[in-house]
Amino acid sequence: MALQDVCGFQETEWRHPASPAGAVLSVNPAGEIKAAARSSSLATVPRPFPLSHGTTTLGFFQHGVIVAVDSRATAGSYIASQTVKKVIEINPYLLGTMAGGAADCSFWERLLARQCRIYELRNKERISVAAASKLLANMVYQYKGMGLSMGTMICGWDKRGPGLYYVDSEGNRVCGDQFAVGSGSMYAYGVLDSGLRQDLTVEEACDLGRRAIYQATYRDAYSGGQVNLYHVHSEGWKRVSQEDVLQLHHQYQSQKA
Repeated sequence: MALQDVCGFQETEWRHPASPAGAVLSVNPAGEIKAAARSSSLATVPRPFPLSHGTTTLGFFQHGVIVAVDSRATAGSYIASQTVKKVIEINPYLLGTMAGGAADCSFWERLLARQCRIYELRNKERISVAAASKLLANMVYQYKGMGLSMGTMICGWDKRGPGLYYVDSEGNRVCGDQFAVGSGSMYAYGVLDSGLRQDLTVEEACDLGRRAIYQATYRDAYSGGQVNLYHVHSEGWKRVSQEDVLQLHHQYQSQKA
């Protein structure tokens, strides 16, 4: 069944086979998802199959914000890809990380990038990190209980300085100075807690983030591939390095020897 919206886009209506009669999702070519309910309440739409996923993403304050992520995507017990880009570049001063369902994170953060650009055009200034994270939290909260799987960090620099927020698919939004998200987050936290100091240089902070992700990939089966490292500072974000975890393993083992 086709629906015509006010902009002239044709919308495709999709009904989940296990959903109640009142739950309908519609998607239009502009990338907007709309949920409508023909009854008084919208029941939870279950996923058609169980998903197993894992990752390791890390962000912490040090001379701005250091962001480090792995690049492995898994489908149950299988490795789907070793080269997933888990840092989404929202604008020159904002980054978002991916943890959970890759499609969910990618779609909503790209939609956030569009909303941030619209804000910039309307207000003649860049959106703040706090406002961007609030936008994302508000968008996904509308679909709470509908099967989204997303745990992301929004990090960047605005007129108040560096900002780091955690946002998940339940609409939770938390401000902090360090976060690790994903199945390998406990290992990353362990390395970060043991090596984080106030007097670290930028190079030392970057190496700490790199080692934290490496240790997580070494111990967590769902994390691996490459370590992608970013540094967010007053001039915007900078991609520092992209290194294979096998090369890092040889490097750190040789240093121990």
